[in-house]
Amino acid sequence: MTAYVVFIRDSIKDAEEMATYGKKAAGARGDHKITPLAFYGAVETLEGPTADGVVILSFPTMDEAKAWYTSPAYQEALQHRLAGADYRVILTQGL
Repeated sequence: MTAYVVFIRDSIKDAEEMATYGKKAAGARGDHKITPLAFYGAVETLEGPTADGVVILSFPTMDEAKAWYTSPAYQEALQHRLAGADYRVILTQGL
């Protein structure tokens, strides 16, 4: 069943770290079957804290999404995202 990883950026702390994250995260795609559905487009927060940016990635299954997230390549990129911005990241199963 399809799964989605939703990245909600609350704020940027370090633009250089985020630039490094962007490069490393792009390289972390590897052979993972990722379909970007939303990538930092216009955001209108209807409820809750204002989001600074949103990314939605689709994966064939929850296991495949977790395999990408826990991969050594993405874990290396992740360290730069954690240093560069505050995010909420949600993994959810589709219908």
